[in-house]
Amino acid sequence: MLDIIKNDPWLEPFEQAIQGRYDYVVKREKDLTQNGNITLSDFANGYLYFGLHKTESEWILREWAPNAVEIYLIGSFNNWQRQESYRFKRIENGVWEVRVPLDQIHHLDYYKMLVGWEGGSGERIPAWSQYVVQDPATHIFSAQVWNPPTPYQFDIDRFKPDTSPLLIYECHIGMATEEEKVGTYNEFREKILPRIKDNGYNAIQIMAIQEHPYYGSFGYHVSNFFAPSSRFGTPDELKHLIDAAHQMGLAVIMDIVHSHAVKNEAEGIARIDGSYDLYFHSDPSRRNHSAWDSLCFDYGKNEVLHFLLSNCKYWIEEFKFDGFRFDGVTSMIYLSHGLGEAFTSYADYYNLGQDGDAICYLTLANKLIHEVNPSAVTIAEEVSGMPGLALKSEAGGYGFDYRLAMNIPDFWIKMIKERKDEDWHPTAIWWETTNRRADEKTISYVESHDQALVGDKTIIFRLIDADMYWFMSKLVSSSHLVDRGIALHKMIRLVTATTINGGYLNFMGNEFGHPEWIDFPREGNGWSYKYARRQWHLADDHNLKYHYLGDFDKAMLRLIKSVPDFQATPIIKIWEKDGDNVLAYMRQDLLFVFNFHPVTSFSDYGILVPQGEYKVILDTDNPDFGGFGLNDDSIPHFTQFDPLYASDNKGWLKLYLPARTAFVMKKVD
Repeated sequence: MLDIIKNDPWLEPFEQAIQGRYDYVVKREKDLTQNGNITLSDFANGYLYFGLHKTESEWILREWAPNAVEIYLIGSFNNWQRQESYRFKRIENGVWEVRVPLDQIHHLDYYKMLVGWEGGSGERIPAWSQYVVQDPATHIFSAQVWNPPTPYQFDIDRFKPDTSPLLIYECHIGMATEEEKVGTYNEFREKILPRIKDNGYNAIQIMAIQEHPYYGSFGYHVSNFFAPSSRFGTPDELKHLIDAAHQMGLAVIMDIVHSHAVKNEAEGIARIDGSYDLYFHSDPSRRNHSAWDSLCFDYGKNEVLHFLLSNCKYWIEEFKFDGFRFDGVTSMIYLSHGLGEAFTSYADYYNLGQDGDAICYLTLANKLIHEVNPSAVTIAEEVSGMPGLALKSEAGGYGFDYRLAMNIPDFWIKMIKERKDEDWHPTAIWWETTNRRADEKTISYVESHDQALVGDKTIIFRLIDADMYWFMSKLVSSSHLVDRGIALHKMIRLVTATTINGGYLNFMGNEFGHPEWIDFPREGNGWSYKYARRQWHLADDHNLKYHYLGDFDKAMLRLIKSVPDFQATPIIKIWEKDGDNVLAYMRQDLLFVFNFHPVTSFSDYGILVPQGEYKVILDTDNPDFGGFGLNDDSIPHFTQFDPLYASDNKGWLKLYLPARTAFVMKKVD
């Protein structure tokens, strides 16, 4: 019996389906590795064979295009003309190849393929291109030769991420600048990495790395899977950024998109050889993603697995990424893409139509990634709650290291929108922040980029709204909404970050309550960059209140990191009472106490804890964090003896709990 079923007997009715998935993965892997004669990593070396490569004697470009009848290499080196000396030859299995003398192609030359097929032809960017740029005048994308005379040399060849716990700063290179423009890899390296390090995070998760034709897609409509986006700079500048992050002790996780591809034919891999189904499904109903207006991969094809698995290995080996956050996993594993599904019972995970080939791909991808780099980190973005995502494949899982706790941000939004403050019940908060599968690690978060986009709202905006524009200055009188928002912003983050069993994530700027949504340049806003940036000066200006939130975030992370393997320490509920809005729990010698009540403060509130002396080490109401300082945090607290609990070595802490505050106490003896 697989471990996933041993761990959760409620899955026994679905044992055949779970075992069948595992057996299928084993079968496909044997097929791909020639019954074990090569490794999965050997199979994933496609990027070393396909695409444009310079040898000692010539340039070679190879492309898989079985439907093509002729292909020519065109570019700036031959005036974009179809010439016989640049004609590809078909070699085997639908693969085409062209060999060009060394002196004919040079670093920074532009190139494409002119592909002919029965009934048509078109210019195409090779699918395995490793650098793709857009002409600023014509806006046309082309592949560009990247072969500098002195390639970037990494100072750190293999970095080991700190996962005790993983504290992730989700970021976007282009919008990380304060100026109204597209930021660069170099600017991010020089200006933003030091901020992240100083804030206390130990990992960055970078969005929009794979080239995408439309900037406003946030990088989720990928056109060129092997090309780092040239909007932000060159491949070597990205390598320099990653190397610098490693030197600061920051892991670098890539937001990878293998769930779909952009429909664009001139820019992407759609109809690269004239056929609609080369990398995608032949059935249009499965090929077209109705919600995303994109194309869905056919994971049943070995060539598609070769392309995507090679893509995973490429980013690890060539750029030293430390792992991946896989986007759109729900869309991949369900034939319905999870759209309109309720997912109310285990039966929904196994009786709904599923893509067994997609499940197989994800499992093989995780196995490959950890084969290439055993220290790599993989995270699944999955909304249905599919069991086993973050379990090893041999246990009946998918092999991810973590799954995103996507219920938590939805919960906080629902609380803020639909509940009166006095109805913020600790039982519900405890349930949502700790309700997870015991055998799977999660990444908890209050909000990610999803909640910061136009059409949604950040937590701080939901709490304060328009008052942010008038009452965030220390030089004017405050407002009730601002005081409430600052208090709850800290409390929400503290309870979410300190109940983790794996890691914690924050989207850049949200730690200090960035005041405005994200709106990328588009026709509807006059192609403005005003809202596609981060206003770092707000956090730096101590005449404003934003720094209170940023300073608290920094102190909170410092506290978490002070406990070795914080995420693995037992979390014990000490007290919850909905009528009082009070919640308390312990992790080792740390006691966390929350009073979510909006108006009622409590004197001598009794909490039963292990006997001893306790000292306040973090207080959301501290004036340094924009609070009112209603407690004297320098006063030690001692448990009071109770003969009823003496045998358990427990006593009562009598605490003053101001309304809408939380604090952390440390047992010091």
